[in-house]
Amino acid sequence: MSSLEMLKIDLKSLTDEETTLSFDLDDSYFSTLDGADVKKGSLHVSVSIRKATGFFELLFHTVGTIIVPCDRCLDDMDQPVETDNRLIVKLGSEYSEEDDIIVVPEDEGILDTSWIIYEFVALVIPIRHVHAPGKCNPAMTKALEELSADRSSDEESDQPIDPRWEALLKLKE
Repeated sequence: MSSLEMLKIDLKSLTDEETTLSFDLDDSYFSTLDGADVKKGSLHVSVSIRKATGFFELLFHTVGTIIVPCDRCLDDMDQPVETDNRLIVKLGSEYSEEDDIIVVPEDEGILDTSWIIYEFVALVIPIRHVHAPGKCNPAMTKALEELSADRSSDEESDQPIDPRWEALLKLKE
């Protein structure tokens, strides 16, 4: 059974009013999904399913660590994630998604949560992710400092500046 098969929930087979499921997801989950944002990680997902009249309420709690590239040095870095999400699922004639409500075909009754969990995780990744100070790749840090120094030294060099740029520099003052 592939790692994604275990994430399919047969809603029609749920007998109790409340059911709790747990999943431990690793690198194979991310490689099977082949999402653009996250390629590796280790997550623990617990799903609490409450069966009500006409719908199912799913509460997801996801905690773990994902591997993302550092924005500064491009080396992989650990990014801790934790998220709580709520989803309403109804049985209907055909599959549809709207905000936090999903309609699953009644004849199937199976909800595939593999991509849903991935989206929940992708939404909590910070916009900017960098290593802690001093943890970036030293070679890349040195290259960045050199390139930054080259750019700033251009402004302070003794070479004559094109008069058009000189006029623009006066605006900064």
